[in-house]
Amino acid sequence: MKNKLILSIFLSLCSLAFLTGCEKEENMVRYEGGTAPALTASRSGTIPLSFVNKDMEAIKLMWTNPNYKFTTGLSSQNVSYQLEIDTLGANFTNPNRKILSISNDLSLSITQNDLNDYLLNQLQLTTGAPHTIQFRVRSSIGTSVPLYSNVLQFTVTPYAIPPKVAPPASGKLFIVGSATPGGWTNPVPVPSQELTAISPTLFEVTMPIVGGGSYLFLPVNGDWSAKYGGMGANNTNNPSGDDFKPGGGDLLAPAVSGNYKIQVDFQRGKFTLTKL
Repeated sequence: MKNKLILSIFLSLCSLAFLTGCEKEENMVRYEGGTAPALTASRSGTIPLSFVNKDMEAIKLMWTNPNYKFTTGLSSQNVSYQLEIDTLGANFTNPNRKILSISNDLSLSITQNDLNDYLLNQLQLTTGAPHTIQFRVRSSIGTSVPLYSNVLQFTVTPYAIPPKVAPPASGKLFIVGSATPGGWTNPVPVPSQELTAISPTLFEVTMPIVGGGSYLFLPVNGDWSAKYGGMGANNTNNPSGDDFKPGGGDLLAPAVSGNYKIQVDFQRGKFTLTKL
């Protein structure tokens, strides 16, 4: 009799555990999917851009709610959106593509000034020439798999804007500092430490750089009264490239010594160092 009672209790506990497990399984909230956003725009074909109309709207993009669904029904959580802008053929894998983060809204208006800025400074497209760009929207919620909209394609011709940093009136540019073969001696050795003017706003040189050293750009060789350097305190820049300004702080070179291609772009207000 005692054994039957123990068996009965054991079976009852097993049944209770099974039912509790089923109840928990039924109460779990699971992601069931959604519908990819449908992307539309206020215009098609060509997006006109001009400095005169820079404050006017270039394009308005609109997309539908992906209606993320869980086992409890449609989600009321905030959906995160990213608008991606890239060039035709890059398939949104270009590291220089423009990504705009948007919370909740289902539309975005972009001015001609902002779009032109993305094209010049992010995608690095040339001015005065037509380019084909593409837009798409990426939506996500929590840890769900992202959903991507259809792709819209447009032709744009970026316009030239005043340089972000005024180029040197001398039309010349030199590099000086402990990161260079000539050290901080000024005047610097030429032509090895003189940058070549590729255009009135773009200067370039290929030369050996001492890893971890510092440097500045000078518009006049032998003159310390004018210089171009970093935006912040000395040696706080990104060594591979960053923004710069007149009178800025010392620039930190990459950690590894070697030959580098150095570009100083006054149009974009950026310099870059590429190891060869």
